[in-house]
Amino acid sequence: MPDTPYLLAAVAVSTAITWALRALPFAALAPMRASATVQYLSTRMPAGVMVILLAYCLRDLPVTHSRAIAPLAALAVTIGLHLWRRNALLSILGGTAVHVILATTVFAH
Repeated sequence: MPDTPYLLAAVAVSTAITWALRALPFAALAPMRASATVQYLSTRMPAGVMVILLAYCLRDLPVTHSRAIAPLAALAVTIGLHLWRRNALLSILGGTAVHVILATTVFAH
C-alpha cells in the first residue's frame, strides 16, 4: 500500500482543479449580471438557441420523403404542447415521445 498517499494526493488535486474550473466562470462573470446586455441576452437566448437547434436538426430532412413525417409530427406536437401548456419540459418530452414512437413503429424501415 505504498501508493496510497500518491493516489489520495492525485484525487485531491483532481478534485480541486475540477471545482476551481467549474466555479471560475461564476466568480468571473458575477459582476456582469447587472449589465443590461446580460439581462437582454438572458431573456432572448433560449428562443435563439431553440431556433438554431431546430434549423440544425431539420436542415437535411427530405420533406417529400416519408422519413420526414415523424420529425415534423414531433415538431408539431412540441409546438402545440408549448402553446397550450407553456411548459418546456412537457413540450420536449411530448415531442420526443411522439418522434420515438413514430420512428420506431409506424415509419421503421
